[in-house]
Amino acid sequence: MRPDRLAPARRAWARWPVLVLVLAGVWGAAFADPTPAPVRAEIDAMLNRLETSGCQFLRNGSWHDGARAKAHLLDKLAYIEKRGTVQSAEQFIELAASRSSLSGRPYQVRCGGQAPVESRRWLGDQLTAIRGASGGTRP
Repeated sequence: MRPDRLAPARRAWARWPVLVLVLAGVWGAAFADPTPAPVRAEIDAMLNRLETSGCQFLRNGSWHDGARAKAHLLDKLAYIEKRGTVQSAEQFIELAASRSSLSGRPYQVRCGGQAPVESRRWLGDQLTAIRGASGGTRP
């Protein structure tokens, strides 16, 4: 067989590893464990605080109210949960609530006339307060 006729066959076989990786990702996502209930409760408590705080949330150059911020972060949580289990509220903050997945810019929170702070810090402070109110227990 001539070498130029082998090229399409080689290209077809070269796609198999990519197909296997895609199918493995879909298969693994189908069986991902849900976020443990205590972790989800902490995440929900943090996002409820953001929603009701009266603070604004900076995302990709635009300020949003707490309700829009919460909705956006819940969408990001759902996206992450499709790929695996969120093991801690800290992991949620790091993976979903600290920076834009598109631009890489950090999210910020601005409350009243105070200077904006990175959402990682603001949410971390809220998590500390939540845990303090519940006796300092961690999941």
